[in-house]
Amino acid sequence: MVRYFLLLLIILSVLVIGMAGLRDYSFLPHRTSRPPIEIFPDMVRQDKVKAQAPSSFFADGRGARAPIPGTVPIGYHSPGTPDSAVMGGTYDVVLFSGNADYANTGKLGTNWGNGLPFAATPATLQRGQERYQIQCAVCHGATGAGNGIATKYGLVGVANLNQQRLRDMSDGEIYNTIVNGKNTMLGYGANIQAPDRWAIVAYIRALQRSQYATIADVPADQRALLTGTNPTTLIKP
Repeated sequence: MVRYFLLLLIILSVLVIGMAGLRDYSFLPHRTSRPPIEIFPDMVRQDKVKAQAPSSFFADGRGARAPIPGTVPIGYHSPGTPDSAVMGGTYDVVLFSGNADYANTGKLGTNWGNGLPFAATPATLQRGQERYQIQCAVCHGATGAGNGIATKYGLVGVANLNQQRLRDMSDGEIYNTIVNGKNTMLGYGANIQAPDRWAIVAYIRALQRSQYATIADVPADQRALLTGTNPTTLIKP
């Protein structure tokens, strides 16, 4: 019984090695250029669509396909792109990278700069809030306190954006951090276009100011809404 089992095992081993393990028949005295028999074709020979090449997979024989409706190649205008009203009349196309100027690097010469490269408007902060909630709040939290939902599932080391070190950090360096990341934070340069990065910077500054505001920061016409309450219990001194 053992003899038959061993014989069957040897035959099966030879078949498996012969069909799946031989790459170029190099053991043969006369090598052949024919590809080996493959049960599962290697990636170098598997069916795929190649750029500027015909393909029998599609009925029209073309490998290149027309863009799917609703999609936009990077570098072209897309629905929802920050318009000139939001970005101070500076940008009206999708921009993920550009020239080595302040708007694209956050640097003035060799130093980090301060201020936005366009005039901020209420629409800028609204856009920044929207992008922040989509891209940043999951880690940094809605108020920037570093307590986003991701921290509840084991993510550690998330920065509190309201700490003094980051309040003192220049706008250009915050912009650069969004683009390239820092420490355990990955960069978002490929996901967030340049105008939106600056809108997020503006919104982060608004968050920081909101967390350290005083009664003097409340517009005079709005302070009347606090009548009958103790303002110091609503606003941090």
